[in-house]
Amino acid sequence: MKRSFILKNPIAFVFMILSLCCILIVLITTLRLPELTVGDKAVASNQISVIRKVPKDHKLGKFGEMMIKMLPKDLAFTVFIPSEKAFERELSLRVNESLTTEKLDDTYAVISRILGFSAVPRTMYSTSVDYGNEISYDAVSGFTLNISKDKDGMLIVNRVRSEMVDVKKKDVLVHIMDGVIMDAAFEQSVKPDDSED
Repeated sequence: MKRSFILKNPIAFVFMILSLCCILIVLITTLRLPELTVGDKAVASNQISVIRKVPKDHKLGKFGEMMIKMLPKDLAFTVFIPSEKAFERELSLRVNESLTTEKLDDTYAVISRILGFSAVPRTMYSTSVDYGNEISYDAVSGFTLNISKDKDGMLIVNRVRSEMVDVKKKDVLVHIMDGVIMDAAFEQSVKPDDSED
């Protein structure tokens, strides 16, 4: 009796077909979703990624800590911090130099500018970037960051490769870079003058 009612009533028949289609779509979508990472282990079999354990006492260096302190508290940020060697190599900033008040002000100005180029107002773990794909985000200064992943799981941001990824410092996620992320105009302003002897 019920079957004949559904077959004779076109509204009931259409509703039954739509319900079955929706259930089928939900099942297919659920089965095809990429698997998530749980803890420190990658669950997805098709994802090429190396998860690295980072010591909790890992130090970012003096300049990296200065950058973190400049960020607002209790907000999620991802920061691509240059390594101490990169600060010295590309910006001529050395940790062991005695800093006068004037030099300290200049250092803060440079570091705050670098922070604007390298901080993204969201949390972005290295596992959220797929190998072979490139994603783009705007840094807090509006500078566009093009982010991809290398075969070994290291991030590459605007052609600068990371040395260490996914270092957590309170609410801030840090990726330590083997270079400084900056725009061309700022790079020219901090470049050493080659005409001096």
